[in-house]
Amino acid sequence: MADCPSNSSPIIRDVIAARASRRAFLSGAASLGALAAGSGFVGSFFAEESFAASATSSLGFSELKRIYDKDMAVAPGYTAEVVARWGDPIAADVADFSGEVPSAAEQLVRFGYNCDYIAFMPLPKGSATADHGLLCVNNEYISPNVIFDGMTEDDAGKMMTQEQVDFGMAAMGHSIVEVKIENGRWAMVKDSPFNRRLTVETKMQLSGPVAGHDLVKTKEDPQGLTVKGTNYNCGGGVTPWGTVLTCEEGASDTFGGSTAGSPIAAVLDRYGFDGSDLYGRARFHDRFDMDKEPNEPNRFDWVVEIDPYDPQSTPIKRTALGRMSHEASTVVHNKDGRIVVYMGDDDYFEYTYRFVTEAAFDPAQPETAKDILDKGVLSVARFDTDGTLHWLPLVHGQGPLTAENGFASQADVLLKTRLAADAVGATPMDRPEDFETNPVTGRVYAVMTKNKKREQDKLNPANTRPENLWGHIVELIPPGGRGKDADHTAEVYQWDLFVLAGNPKDEATKASFHPETSENGWFVCPDNISFDPQGRLWVATDGANDFGLPDGIYGIDTEGSARGLPKLLFTCPAGAEATGPCFTPDGKTLFVSVQHPAEDAETLDKATTLWPDFTGKLPRPSVVAIRRQDGAAVGV
Repeated sequence: MADCPSNSSPIIRDVIAARASRRAFLSGAASLGALAAGSGFVGSFFAEESFAASATSSLGFSELKRIYDKDMAVAPGYTAEVVARWGDPIAADVADFSGEVPSAAEQLVRFGYNCDYIAFMPLPKGSATADHGLLCVNNEYISPNVIFDGMTEDDAGKMMTQEQVDFGMAAMGHSIVEVKIENGRWAMVKDSPFNRRLTVETKMQLSGPVAGHDLVKTKEDPQGLTVKGTNYNCGGGVTPWGTVLTCEEGASDTFGGSTAGSPIAAVLDRYGFDGSDLYGRARFHDRFDMDKEPNEPNRFDWVVEIDPYDPQSTPIKRTALGRMSHEASTVVHNKDGRIVVYMGDDDYFEYTYRFVTEAAFDPAQPETAKDILDKGVLSVARFDTDGTLHWLPLVHGQGPLTAENGFASQADVLLKTRLAADAVGATPMDRPEDFETNPVTGRVYAVMTKNKKREQDKLNPANTRPENLWGHIVELIPPGGRGKDADHTAEVYQWDLFVLAGNPKDEATKASFHPETSENGWFVCPDNISFDPQGRLWVATDGANDFGLPDGIYGIDTEGSARGLPKLLFTCPAGAEATGPCFTPDGKTLFVSVQHPAEDAETLDKATTLWPDFTGKLPRPSVVAIRRQDGAAVGV
């Protein structure tokens, strides 16, 4: 294995400057060498591309003026309408939301809290219907400080009653609801047989190499094959055979007790299991107490496959995809038929991953999809200073992944995915979040939301700024050609830095956007992304509130004269982040989750907004549908 020459900034500076000298830049623009030395740049580090001096954006809408107040806002000519709110009934015999926190039992038949990733699954299955389908929505966590009277975020774990704890367990997980356009607006079908909730109590299967391993066996499941529930669901993906992948991200916060009784205590420490028990579960439920059930934590932080079209189906945790704080599981059907899944591990100095199936999927033979995600090769990325990306396989017996080094089997490698990635020399990143593939170019975009902990001596080619408070987006370029010709199974890609977020007028940020970016167009803390059918990137942010700005949705061209030129389409209300952007097949609706409105308030009585109802005392996380008023595609 070839080592990266160095992680020090002088080496990065020299390499980038050398490459920059071979390129023609705009007249008067700073070179990439100057960027590494501390000033702004135009263009990209490694690809033979630069930001044009004069741009013609494919995004024809009039940009929204940045607004940060109690309500959401959308660009002129567009509407933003709430489709599903926390607490909305998803069964015919359930009353409308009363304005009070539901009981735990009642919450099980109501839309979940803190919506995140969204998948739109057309009805009927296999169609490209754009006005009727299923919304599959992650419900990542709860915000006790704006749910329960007199409770702060810090004291919730110790103060919540068992009923409140159980409510929280019922409000998290995943919601599936049927939606359709009626009278010109999106609406839920309240009595749909497809509607259901998946929570931390829902029966699920373990599959793949880790199924049946001693470290996933518990008192309740001595075989290590059946798990109760899913937890901290954040990102996700959609498969070509019509299932949804939901990502478990950071289950450590939901466990109490100590890791001392676990045979892999050091591994659990590496995964953040410190007994914090933010939601008080361990006080009432033994399985969340690591002193009583030391193996229960090992049954979380996986990718879960759900069949939304079959309400009776059992979700499956696909362990071959590795164990981490999964932020994405973006699926590509490669030109050779194999399935590729891109994943990010959302924590400081963690890694970016790719899984390639052993078998190929044939849409003409649906049976070829069965358990296809259980066999394949998981790899982790190393970004080199020459602009190449190497996928390093995490396969037992290869390189350092041997029994002598603590990896007794492939199951061990997967249970200890982070340690395996350490061992093979992957590139530590600035909190990897979402991955998405451009349907037009075939390039893959990976979001690094920020890393306040990175110091000058820890810089590397793909993470060039110390104390990165602003985040950036990395562009992965597989070989083979554009669009469907791209080979997502290749061992070596090219890569680039697409944008460095931050205020371009603040030299301290070293931000990089197109030079014509407006005062409303630049952004910070990119989190989730999506592509429309035309291949334009849409960025949802999480963390702009820390800069006195609203989080929102930005459209941005990835090629042409407007490459790197963002435009603001939508902003969230106070305290909320925008997440889970998802388009209908025709590109005419953009669904967005507005997560944790008013979460910036210390307690409920100080809530900064009561969005979206503006009645009662409870703000309500919701899914919003953004559409053009004239019915044309979003962004035109």
